[in-house]
Formats: sequence, C-alpha cells, structure tokens
Amino acid sequence: MSVQDAPPRPASARGAAASRGAVLKAGGFVAVGSASVQVSSVLAASLFAALGPFATSGLRFLLAAVLLLIVFRPRLRGRSRSQWVGIVAYGVAMAAMNVSLYAAIDRIPLGIAVTLDFLGPCAVALAASRHWRESLCALAAFGGVLLISLGPGGYFDPLGYGFALAAAAFFGLYTVMASRVGKSDGGLGDLALSVSVGAVLTLPLSLPRLAGHAPGPGQWGLLAASAVLGVALTFTMDTLAGRAADARVVGTFFALDPVFGSVAGWLFLGQGLTASAAAGIALVAAAGAAIVWLAEAGPGREAA
Repeated sequence: MSVQDAPPRPASARGAAASRGAVLKAGGFVAVGSASVQVSSVLAASLFAALGPFATSGLRFLLAAVLLLIVFRPRLRGRSRSQWVGIVAYGVAMAAMNVSLYAAIDRIPLGIAVTLDFLGPCAVALAASRHWRESLCALAAFGGVLLISLGPGGYFDPLGYGFALAAAAFFGLYTVMASRVGKSDGGLGDLALSVSVGAVLTLPLSLPRLAGHAPGPGQWGLLAASAVLGVALTFTMDTLAGRAADARVVGTFFALDPVFGSVAGWLFLGQGLTASAAAGIALVAAAGAAIVWLAEAGPGREAA
C-alpha cells in the first residue's frame, strides 16, 4: 500500500501522536523541508531582478503542481466535502504564504523575513499546547527566533515587514492544515491537489510572464530546481510531519526555518550571522531537543 492510499490512523494511534518516535520523525521531516525551502529561496531570490518575486512564486507553483500531479495521480472522486475544504484551505495557505514571503524577501534580509514568518506556527504551537512544558518549549523557540532577528541590526522596511507578517498569518493556517491533510485518507494525493489549488490562485502572477517575456533556459532551470526543493519536496515533508505529529509539535519544529534561513543568507547571500543569531540558533536547537525529550514512549503523554 502506498503512502497516498494509506488509511487514516485509528483514534488510538492518534492518541500516541506525541510519542518520542513520532516526534523525532516529525522533526526529521521538518528539518529536511526547512533546509530545502531555504535553498530554494536563495535560488528564487536570484530571479527576482529578472522576473519579480510574484511571477517567480507563481511559476514555481505551476511547475510543482504538474510534477506532484504526475507523481501522485490523485483521484477526484470519492472525497467528502470536508476533505475538499481542507484541500482548498491548504492550497490557499500555501499560495498566500509563499507570495507574501517572497515579497518580503525582496525587501528585507532572508533571516529577518523567515523569523517574522515563524510567528504564525509559534502562535499555533502556543494555542494548542496541552502542558506548561510544551508552552515553555514554544516560547524558548520564539526567544531563539528573536535573537536571530537581531542579527542584521538597524534594518527596517515597513512594507517588507508587513509582507512578512502576512506570511506569518498564512503560515499559521498552513501549520494547522498540514496536520489535517497529513492525517486524512487522501494522503499525498490531497497534497498534490492543494498545490494545484495554489498554482491556480497564482496563475494571474505567472501567466503574464509566460505571455510576455518568457524566462530563458537558464531561468527555467532555476525555477524548476526551486519548485522541486521549495514546493514539491518541502510541502511533502511538512505534510508527512503533520501525519506523524500534531500541529503544536510541528509548529514548534518550524522554528528551524529561521535557523536555516539565517545560515543560508550567511552562506549564499553574504548576510551577516552575528553572535546573537548564533545564540538564537542554539536556543532553537535546545527547544527542539526538549520537545523530543519530553515526549513519552506511549499515549499516556497526551493525558498529562
């Protein structure tokens, strides 16, 4: 049985969603997705001057949707109304989050943009926390993110910050929907449909570029690499993380995004990595380790 066709987990399995093994698995999926999306952002940022951030985001979605539809070949029949609502909401969150974040990256450093972006999943993790220790882990991750944001000090662009905060709001919705769609019986077929919804929503951004000055071969290559890494692979990893654990755990692990964003900005874009940013990275890593350590081996943890 493929992942796409796997049935939803029974209630007893869902009750054990915070087991140590499940949390480790979710953290691994998020780590792969976070690293991929930051490398993708670096690739995409190199296209902003020629294509603009909005067209770049739209074209990435279009390429990724085609790829995922070919790979997972989702069926259109047999889904309930609730499933379709989840698919559409996930796609809307994806598209709005990416367009907003790319608009922010075009104006402010990558590390700051993804730091503000993390406010969304952090809020979800705090709201869904069932124990004070989980709340402390989420707050520690947020504190680390704040330290990371102090890196490129003195840099402020109101519109760039506004786009980043809009991305945060949609990232919060994305975090919730990743868990919902990941646990549905549609599996990764639902993901392919959600990305297709995102591609349709961003068509007004991509079609004018295709009808006018279409990208050259080299630009198509960068777009394809960015689509695979930043959309197809990242969203697949996040959906699998949502299948393994719930939104509060996944939301805390999304603190890895600012970590990888700061490192990618430092390595590839020449954006500074200060002592405060390094301390923030260490704090985020400690919060993630604590989330794993506090998870129990069985369902009893949920009742605490």
